[in-house]
Amino acid sequence: MDIVQKAESHVFHLFKDKLSPDYIYHNFNHTLRVVNNAAVIAEAEGVGKEDMEVIMLAAWFHDVGYIDGPENHEERGSHAAEKFLRENGYPEEKAARVSELIKVTKIGAEPANLYGKIIKDADCSHFADKNFPALSELLREEWKVTQGKTFSDKEWALGNRNVLMQQHRFFTDYGKQTLQPLKEANIALLQKEISEGGEGKKKKKDKDKINKKKLEKLERPDRGIDTVFRVTLGNHTRLSDIADSKANILLQVNAIIISIALTTLIPKLDSPSNAHLIIPTFIMMGFSVVSIILAIMSTRPKVTSGTFTREDIEARKVNLLFFGNFYKMPLEEYEWAMNEMMKSRDYLYGSMIKDLYFLGLVLHRKYKLLRLTYAIFTIGILASVTAFIYAFKTL
Repeated sequence: MDIVQKAESHVFHLFKDKLSPDYIYHNFNHTLRVVNNAAVIAEAEGVGKEDMEVIMLAAWFHDVGYIDGPENHEERGSHAAEKFLRENGYPEEKAARVSELIKVTKIGAEPANLYGKIIKDADCSHFADKNFPALSELLREEWKVTQGKTFSDKEWALGNRNVLMQQHRFFTDYGKQTLQPLKEANIALLQKEISEGGEGKKKKKDKDKINKKKLEKLERPDRGIDTVFRVTLGNHTRLSDIADSKANILLQVNAIIISIALTTLIPKLDSPSNAHLIIPTFIMMGFSVVSIILAIMSTRPKVTSGTFTREDIEARKVNLLFFGNFYKMPLEEYEWAMNEMMKSRDYLYGSMIKDLYFLGLVLHRKYKLLRLTYAIFTIGILASVTAFIYAFKTL
């Protein structure tokens, strides 16, 4: 996993575990929009791969500071990024650049180079978004809940128009040529809303319903769902790798113990003078054998039938994301089944949910057996040492 993917996973968990749900605008969804827009702008500006990485990292961390509130959140976000990058062995010079780019996102800060201009335009790209009215309402509600700031419809429209027309400008060529016209269209919408004033109540109600639907959609974007699945699947996979590594360690250690016992201790047990070592030796080997068996069981794969029927697909009974359900099927049947699954959003996401669920069950079984194995191994070591001590003392 590269450093940008690690940053994405880290930021996702920070927002999930520590950010107040009152931040309905400055959350993971907003960060994801900024990251996507930063990538688009950077590519349009001809940024190289190495510099693109620095920009992406800054975009992921630029609003992490909201975990502790909006005041000076850029400073806290830059420190959080430096700490994360340092812990992951990222070069100090590049980490410092990431930190400086995050500070550029502060209101009123002037970018000193192209990369600062890119992150600045990406952070404000919602001004040119077709969903600007809905995004603006999210911010309005967030300020009301978190800061106690309330605005009438006209006050909010006037404030937004003032920001868009007098306080904000795009810095990159892409921003000036592509985003500026879209921003001006949003300014026109604000001006129309201001001019209407108290008229058109029915239109306003209809508009509110539309915005409400847009808000609901924005709160659960497909890209955000995909990120949740990707991060969770990655965590499951890493946990499975860790479990397999632990089982492998137990196998190796116990194999070494048995090898030493077979080559060193057991050949000497024929001698009457060593009779006192028989019981301790077999206690040690018995526990080692049981530990090996349990470790093998924790890593033993379970393979299913590997077949399905078209009726199963039409009834949505088969999870095509698990190899054990299709490995015996012809390629043509599998292609047909996958195309059928991808036609239905519910079937596709349902299969992903099932995949995560059954991976969780497998992980539970692995870690349950590993816990038992470690317990038996520990008891075996203690019992063996105690038996050897007792045998030598009673000699």
